[in-house]
Amino acid sequence: MKFAEAAASLDAALTGPARRAILDALPANGDLRKALLVLRDGMRTHRWRAGGETIRFDGFVTPFDLRVRSEGFHVLHDWDGLADRVNPDAIPVDMLNFLIAQRGGTPFDPAVPAILLDYYLFYLLTLLSMRVWDDGDADANLDTLTSLVGRLQGPHGSGQRFVEDAPSLFLIVGSHFEPREHGFDRLLDRVRALGDRHRLRIAVGHAVSLGSHLRFGFEATYGRDVTRMRNDNVVDYPWLCFSLVTLMREYDALAGRGAGDETRAPVIEAFLNGLSADVDALVGEETPASLKAHAAERSELVDLFARHRRAIAAAADRHRPLDRAYSPLSFYFNFCQNVLKGIVADALLWGEAWNLTLDDLLRAAPEGDPQGEARQNCATMLMRYAKANPDPIRGRRLPAIVYDPPTGRRAYSVALKKIKPGIPHTEVTGGTEETGV
Repeated sequence: MKFAEAAASLDAALTGPARRAILDALPANGDLRKALLVLRDGMRTHRWRAGGETIRFDGFVTPFDLRVRSEGFHVLHDWDGLADRVNPDAIPVDMLNFLIAQRGGTPFDPAVPAILLDYYLFYLLTLLSMRVWDDGDADANLDTLTSLVGRLQGPHGSGQRFVEDAPSLFLIVGSHFEPREHGFDRLLDRVRALGDRHRLRIAVGHAVSLGSHLRFGFEATYGRDVTRMRNDNVVDYPWLCFSLVTLMREYDALAGRGAGDETRAPVIEAFLNGLSADVDALVGEETPASLKAHAAERSELVDLFARHRRAIAAAADRHRPLDRAYSPLSFYFNFCQNVLKGIVADALLWGEAWNLTLDDLLRAAPEGDPQGEARQNCATMLMRYAKANPDPIRGRRLPAIVYDPPTGRRAYSVALKKIKPGIPHTEVTGGTEETGV
């Protein structure tokens, strides 16, 4: 099956009453477990009863999944680190099994299967994102996929939101542990060949998510040993370098057009977040081993950054993490797909969808913005769950998701000192608040 055919079959399911018909066919009398078991059968077979019709996705899911696996990715399945294997069930089924254990004996709650069905469909869109290069124009296919993301989160759905658009699906693709990492470089080459608009969208998300991921690794996984972090993240550094040079090209173009501070601010925000992970590796004098094969791209990043270094440092103060405003610089996590998984799990446990996306958590919000309060509440909620279920890291049990403004300020301060050496730190930051060191 071609990309267009698969997209059309999903479009038909997302646009009309199909989801409502699927949910109406579930047993609603009795406990929640009965409905979830029927839903699980549909997730495993990719065949759904909707009124008098059968909706089938198995015609593209199985061959697409096999093709994606051959390219080095397990988009639908998680890795079990303890068993050292890929989980047999897909991620939405794992989530459903979790709900059976947590809420299976409670009365039927219609919000739960609705959110789970959308979560399943979201992962089908994620699988489809890996096939946009197969046939037709990749940029046009991504636009089609963005339309499908909008329909998934539109009026026919559960109200649960996942990501902003199709480029953000690659955040989920790239945040799975893969025992063989050969696919990441090939995927990056494909992304480089996209048009400017999609490249920039992918760069913004990956700069922030990789910044958060690597800052988490530096603080927790590697015990503040930057050499260990670089050696263990050889696939992440090229993606981060690509993201930062893409952002600097955009900043350079904005500066050339005389764009104002408000227009440049989102680019600076994403750039600072990614750069804060490892300033020396990305724009320092020596190229680390993980970027030797991408020396030309890194050299361009270094040159563009040198051209705009003073302006970026001068504009950085508005992005400094504060206690009273949400900042992704204060957000640390192992993998961003686990962030989304935590949001969905919370929605299912309480039977109430979250009206924010993963992208929202990767963007700052000014003090007093209601969206900022929602983001802070969500990030704090995720940290509470992570503390209640810590991961074994370096012989200790630590939360895999953290929201902590003091640690964010420390990362910001260290990065700013390196960005503008030789100039007093108060000149760079305005000296408005003590750091969290």
